[in-house]
Amino acid sequence: MKFDKYTKILIIGLGVIGGSYAKALTEKGYNVSCITKETADVRFGLENNMISYGTTEVEPQLVADAEIVVFALYPKDFIGWIKKYQHLFSPGTLITDVTGVKSSVVYEVQDILRPDVEYIAAHPMAGRERSGVEFADPSVFRGANYIVTPTDKNSLEAIKLCKALGEELGFLRISELTPEEHDEMIAFLSQLTHVIAVTLMNCNDSDGLEKYTGDSFRDLTRIAKINDRMWSELFLMNKDALLCEMDRFIEEFTEFRGYLANEDGKRMREKMRASTARRSLFDKPAK
Repeated sequence: MKFDKYTKILIIGLGVIGGSYAKALTEKGYNVSCITKETADVRFGLENNMISYGTTEVEPQLVADAEIVVFALYPKDFIGWIKKYQHLFSPGTLITDVTGVKSSVVYEVQDILRPDVEYIAAHPMAGRERSGVEFADPSVFRGANYIVTPTDKNSLEAIKLCKALGEELGFLRISELTPEEHDEMIAFLSQLTHVIAVTLMNCNDSDGLEKYTGDSFRDLTRIAKINDRMWSELFLMNKDALLCEMDRFIEEFTEFRGYLANEDGKRMREKMRASTARRSLFDKPAK
């Protein structure tokens, strides 16, 4: 299928990421509509020129008219939606998603999906610590990473189109991983960091700490403002990979603790120099 300004795009779930997709694509001149749960979110999307049309009902003609459908739902809700409503897709429809786990989602959806509809999975590595369409902001995509996770059921055309979508959204780096590679990577780069932030906020609840904190603590715990339903679901759906990364973190933390307990400043400094060198690789390129 073609992907141009005449392509009709439907977003299912107008939250912070779905809303950011909608706003970015609308600003590029695409025809974007949405289906979402809350009437207030539809109203917000219309009033802020994110979408051309929105509804809280699954309208058959709206789904049938869509050529690209972006699912910005929690993983289990996404799978449930496909089971219930996939009969509404027109033949040739391309669907994609923004879900943060892949192995436990991609294969199940592809197994149950009609053969005349193609699902190509993707993960925008960008977001905000707050949820809700009112916090949607496509600027978070600029300079960020976008990962496409095809399987042997995907066509080269769909993979190319999904990457083109990432380019239109403004992502800088567009990569391709298998669902398994994605989940191993995300367990470390995203899920473990959220576990650490949550743990840090809960390990000392002394009164008044907020009066004395500096930017280092704020930066490290920004993502502790967390959507508990979504992240607990993501953790459980990627349990084995996340447990592996948690064990590696505990091992490294315990080793550093030993250096401190033994007053081994030399080895502590070695760890610090190594972390400084490695961290520089993760800086976003200059815009």
